[in-house]
Amino acid sequence: MVTVRLEPMTDAQYLDYRERAEDDYADSIAASGAMALPEARRKAGEDYARLLPDGPATPGHHLWRVVDGDDGGDVGLLWLHVAQRSDGLHAFVYDIEIREQARRRGYGRAVMRAAERFCRDRGVVSIGLNVFGHNTGARALYAQEGYQVTSVQMRKPL
Repeated sequence: MVTVRLEPMTDAQYLDYRERAEDDYADSIAASGAMALPEARRKAGEDYARLLPDGPATPGHHLWRVVDGDDGGDVGLLWLHVAQRSDGLHAFVYDIEIREQARRRGYGRAVMRAAERFCRDRGVVSIGLNVFGHNTGARALYAQEGYQVTSVQMRKPL
């Protein structure tokens, strides 16, 4: 099994990520059929501005580069938010990305397990995430890792 390290993003890496991530998020929203691409682009920009007003320095948000544990090569990224609720700390995965050349080699699983270790070390009681319905590979990985469906949205195009 591959191993990974989570290293904090630099400001320059964050700016590069933010530009790509907003576009990818908007494309996924549009692909899901939830809204047309122009509205999805507007929503993506608004969501990122609201969630990360101070970029990587936004309290409670952790933005990491994912590097291979053996050779130190850049294989992806992870954005995790940790917040206090009445029953303890909870985490939410806002984004996980594995570079195309590193996909289907175990890095996604390794990243999820690294996030779990980070959370357990801090007393986090649960990790949540959203996944678009058309992302069947990610859905299968999360199910294999023990994630359970907590809600389902459905739509029918007419």
